[in-house]
Amino acid sequence: MNGYSASKDDYLKRLRRIEGQVRGLQRMVEDEKYCIDVLTQVSAATKALQSVALGLLEDHMGHCVVSAAQEGSEAADEKVREASAAIARLVRS
Repeated sequence: MNGYSASKDDYLKRLRRIEGQVRGLQRMVEDEKYCIDVLTQVSAATKALQSVALGLLEDHMGHCVVSAAQEGSEAADEKVREASAAIARLVRS
């Protein structure tokens, strides 16, 4: 079971909304909308994706990492490494 399983439907709704935002961006470019307006919408879509990523990370830490830590095995170290790598990727993006 994944850490986000309890919130799966919420994540799917948010991702569908983001998908709609991206389709809207495509239409804006096709319709040659003003650059700043397109950039504003890119920023909004980026922020929405970052919000999903942070939620998934929180769920991962609260479920997967905690469960592995309770087992006290090498799996705990691996989960912490995975979380650290994911945080590093988010910070760089």
